Amino acid sequence: MSQPSLGAGPPTLPVAGLERRFYAFVVDRLIVWGLYAACAVVVWHLLADSGFWVGAGVVLGVVVLVTLVSSAFLGLAGSSPGKSLVGLRVVHHGTGTPIGFGRALLRSVVLGLSSLPTFGLGLVTLAWTAVAEAGHRRRGWHDHVSHAIVVDVRPVLEPTTVEVAPRHVVNLTAMRLVPAATASPPTGTPTPTPAPTPTPASRAVDPRIGPPTPHQPPPWTRPPAAAQPAPVHDDGRTVVRGAHRLQPGPVPDRRVAAAPPRWRVTFDDGETFVVEGPALVGRRPEPRGGEPVHHVVPLSSTDMSLSKTHAQFGPAPDGALVVMDRGSTNGSVLLRRGVARELTAGKPATVLDGDTVRFGDREMTVSREA
Repeated sequence: MSQPSLGAGPPTLPVAGLERRFYAFVVDRLIVWGLYAACAVVVWHLLADSGFWVGAGVVLGVVVLVTLVSSAFLGLAGSSPGKSLVGLRVVHHGTGTPIGFGRALLRSVVLGLSSLPTFGLGLVTLAWTAVAEAGHRRRGWHDHVSHAIVVDVRPVLEPTTVEVAPRHVVNLTAMRLVPAATASPPTGTPTPTPAPTPTPASRAVDPRIGPPTPHQPPPWTRPPAAAQPAPVHDDGRTVVRGAHRLQPGPVPDRRVAAAPPRWRVTFDDGETFVVEGPALVGRRPEPRGGEPVHHVVPLSSTDMSLSKTHAQFGPAPDGALVVMDRGSTNGSVLLRRGVARELTAGKPATVLDGDTVRFGDREMTVSREA
């Protein structure tokens, strides 16, 4: 896992999901409203005799003070207690840097007024503007007025690809048939000269056999019998009787390329199949013009969190299985060993055996078959 960082230039971190933003908002509201309630209780007990307006002024001062302090933290550090808890950050949508105190104060005022009961559907309206945002960056109206965007700064789980290397087959028969290397004499060492063959004149004539005849040389000067041609087997190997070794002929290459892995996906409704090519998933997935698609997986969504063409997945050239979000409204999440990571729209990610991919309110489990 790598730790993301913020810097100059447009933010490259994944956009925060609406679910995590809701959790952060609830935590921040509970803390702020808890402070306001505690202040009201203290004022009621200590300033009850001073009159209503004195107590209301003290409570209003605490509200202003809390708003200024929280806006300062949000503008300079891009954080709040709730956002720090769930791993979110508020930054400028064009530079990726903190938005500053002024814009943070404006954002807090808009969000605070929308939270008041007298505004009725204020929070619902802000949430709808984030869902229906044309750029699919989930920026509500309070984000637009402050030029802000909420990003996910949790550590990124790097995708890993399993490399399948071909197995090398050792041909033991060919190794046994390789002739032994003959050691050559070292350079500069004189080669021993064989002793001269004695001539008939240098030996005594045996009276029992008589002198050698011209057409019959003596036994010690007879040339060896002509060497018989070595037999050749059908496969091209030559048998050398004196060396007791076989000269190998051409040995065919018997290495077998490893078959690519087979990937099976199983959805939460029990549907399962082996991935044979590119696949689309969504409420009513449709391929783009000329896009080759092997599987089309329509899924139902009870809360309409699944887009029409939500995501795609399929085998990569190296045999791995990759999945990519197609710019859906609610995004896609990869879960691996209990760690969740939101997928960046348009960027493929490698999935491994046992991973789960969440498309809105639907899930898909990946398994590798032998």
